[in-house]
Amino acid sequence: MKPNISAPIHTPAETQWVEAELVRNLMRTARNTQVPMALLIPVYVGVLWDDIASWMLALWALATVAVVGARFLVTRFYMERVAAAGTAEQLRFFERTRVLWLVSAAVWASTVWLFFDRTPLANQFVCWLMLAGVGMVSSNTLSSKLDTARGAVNLLVLGAVTIVGWRVVVELRLQGPYYHFWLMALIVILWQVLQQTARRLHMTHRRNYELQYRNSQLINSLTRQTQAALDAVEIKNRFLASATHDIRQPVHALGLYADWLASEPELVHELAPKIVESTKAINSLFDSLFDMARVDGGAIRLKLEAVSLERLLAELEVQYRPLANAKGLQLRVRAGRGTVHSDALLLKRIVGNLISNAVKYTERGTVLVGLRWHAGVPRIEVWDTGVGIAPAHQRDIFREFYKVPIHAGTEDGFGLGLYIVSRLSGILGHPVELASKPGHGTVVRLVLTPTDAVQAGARATALDQLPRRP
Repeated sequence: MKPNISAPIHTPAETQWVEAELVRNLMRTARNTQVPMALLIPVYVGVLWDDIASWMLALWALATVAVVGARFLVTRFYMERVAAAGTAEQLRFFERTRVLWLVSAAVWASTVWLFFDRTPLANQFVCWLMLAGVGMVSSNTLSSKLDTARGAVNLLVLGAVTIVGWRVVVELRLQGPYYHFWLMALIVILWQVLQQTARRLHMTHRRNYELQYRNSQLINSLTRQTQAALDAVEIKNRFLASATHDIRQPVHALGLYADWLASEPELVHELAPKIVESTKAINSLFDSLFDMARVDGGAIRLKLEAVSLERLLAELEVQYRPLANAKGLQLRVRAGRGTVHSDALLLKRIVGNLISNAVKYTERGTVLVGLRWHAGVPRIEVWDTGVGIAPAHQRDIFREFYKVPIHAGTEDGFGLGLYIVSRLSGILGHPVELASKPGHGTVVRLVLTPTDAVQAGARATALDQLPRRP
């Protein structure tokens, strides 16, 4: 049994690239045939000189030289201006100039009118041989663009058949020698040969360029995967260094407090809050790491529904108000009625991380969480009066384990909160916008465009294709 192998899917990008490469191949081949085609002109003139009127030869020679000269100029222009251009330029160039190849074929077909039954058989044989060579050159040169090759071959052959047929049927009334009929049959056979040759060469060229394109795509894909693997190693190394540094202090403190409590139990009321804080720091790190593992491991399971934004912000206010009060900050929530099609748990996690981040980097003042509408789309905005973020770091803060250098509060963080925000918002299709001014605070806007179930599911299972920064 033959394996069931599905046919490759030709994308528009692949099709356009292949068509452009076929144009390049045609122009390269045409450049190499310019001199031989030009040399045929004096050969034709020499063969027919004694039998054809000078003015007829001169008229044909001028027309042929004009066409050959035009091809030379077009080819030169292509090599200087278009050869290194992009796909679209290649296709536009050929569409503007393809008629030249058809005109060239028609001009060469007119030679039959000069020599057929007007010169000795030996000279006619030489002319037919040269014309067959022109047909083979045209079929080979233009085969990259099959429609043009077929058009040129049809004009060349049908022009010759028309002239021969007019002589045999109209002028000689079928009373000429029998070799006229065999000649027309040979012309038709040559026509089929030229058509088949053009088609087969075209398929060969096309398949070669399709394979070249797919090999290039495969190499690029392997390169990206290799780079992704190297990035993963770098991330792991960063993770180990960051996690080791961040977890050492609370674990060490927890051990000291435990030893202290064992030796002096009467200090339990003083040491217990410190033990709790160290435990919370460790739990916070592990929670962030588990979130990151779920996001990057594709373990996100979406449950899309109509989410009440009023209820969502009310729940977050209850959860984060104690955290803000503990730092002496005001947490103000300005909610409003409205719903959005999204995942309630993931959306809550995103907004919660934004609020937690705002509280963490604000020493005094207010953290404001508000719901606003813009062009019919709700946006959750988190404002703070914290230290702000310099423009040089505003994109990097969405990277995993990234901490702004010499930034108050970064010593207590793990550099994962905004990374998780970026990844989850990317899955749900909720763009994140950030504006910040050092020393004056930051505002982060979560644009709640409705989540498309199909697209979100695809993004959740193909996270390696999502940008790591909004």
